[in-house]
Amino acid sequence: MSKVSIIGAYNTKFGAHVDVKDMISFKRKTDTKSFYDMIIEAGRGAIEDSGLSAKDIDAVWIGSCSPSRFVNQEHVAPIGVMIDPALRFKPMTRTEAACASSSVAIYDATYAIEAGRFENVLVIGVEKMTLLDTPAMTATLAGCSYWPEEGAKGMTFPALFAELAKAYAAHYKFPEAELRAQLAHVAALCYRNAASNPLAHVQNGPATAEAILALPDSGKGSNMMIAPPLRLHDCSLVSDGAAAVVLTTTDRAKATRKKVVEIAGIGHSAEYLPLSKRPNKHVLEAGKDAVRKAFAEARIDISSVDLAEVHDCFTINQLLTTEALGLSPDGKSGFDYASGRFGPDDDKCCVNLSGGLKAKGHPVGATGASMHALVYKQLIGEPIGAKPTKKTPQVGVTFNVGGSAVTNAVSVLRRIV
Repeated sequence: MSKVSIIGAYNTKFGAHVDVKDMISFKRKTDTKSFYDMIIEAGRGAIEDSGLSAKDIDAVWIGSCSPSRFVNQEHVAPIGVMIDPALRFKPMTRTEAACASSSVAIYDATYAIEAGRFENVLVIGVEKMTLLDTPAMTATLAGCSYWPEEGAKGMTFPALFAELAKAYAAHYKFPEAELRAQLAHVAALCYRNAASNPLAHVQNGPATAEAILALPDSGKGSNMMIAPPLRLHDCSLVSDGAAAVVLTTTDRAKATRKKVVEIAGIGHSAEYLPLSKRPNKHVLEAGKDAVRKAFAEARIDISSVDLAEVHDCFTINQLLTTEALGLSPDGKSGFDYASGRFGPDDDKCCVNLSGGLKAKGHPVGATGASMHALVYKQLIGEPIGAKPTKKTPQVGVTFNVGGSAVTNAVSVLRRIV
């Protein structure tokens, strides 16, 4: 079985690529960078970065969460032909797994290369979210919940992750003020890291937990409650963007590239879709299972990991993914963030050097591909975002989830040349 490596990557600017004409209703919007534009930009950028030409690409995978509702476009995969005429007649496939859509696309492409069917594959993740007003966007995302019990009952994703936050606080007996402070430290770290990322949606967020905690509870510039105990600065942004990677066999990568990053391990684990079915909401049990699988395949433990991009759609999930990785004992990650761990100067493992979903942005279908692309760039010494100061990273991990931590996708990326 052929091992698989990344040989090229590209990330578009994340943000709100719309021009808002009506500042009262926010309903009149003009597209300034379309769904199609972003696919083409990311695809061309990754191919160019790989040193290949489009004719060398054997197949294309595109991960996208809900383009039929966000931009009224189904049958997304063949848009890949628009990247370059040389891609005409190539097989193209779309994957969907909520916010993990493009991690799953990377896994499917990896399996195809391992099977010997293809040698060079382009994988793109994309989402255009900001053309919808807030109610329509919220309703679209609610389709990624368990609809009969959650979306149909008015449960939003902030509310679903608030359930995890409440369970976490109750299990570890954290007073409200303690949990709030822990979550503020998480958000502040992501804001600080994003200040070094020119592609991030937010580059000037409050850089300290104290600044976040000092914000008023209501009014302009507030840190208003969204779904107790989660506040505005605990929530990731609604963003537009795309990211792409080019995968090939490790043998070909070694023969053609001076810097090679191998997909050393994959963990892909599904949890019950309904929150009501889960026995323990204070821990990511399926996430831990995905970590075990990925680490076993890569033959590493957490002490080998130099940096991680984790799925902080909400700050509580950064605590949960940090613990699922084994970077902190269960119930202790918030104290570790508060003590200053996991920043660029951490001598063990840096977390969310890109700014994470919290500040880089979260165009849901693009997130998994973006994590892989930016960890790859860190490992080859071309960082986009904050840069580790204490070591030259050799091993990175991506931890991407879909839905309310239902699809759990963990990749170990290792620099081998």
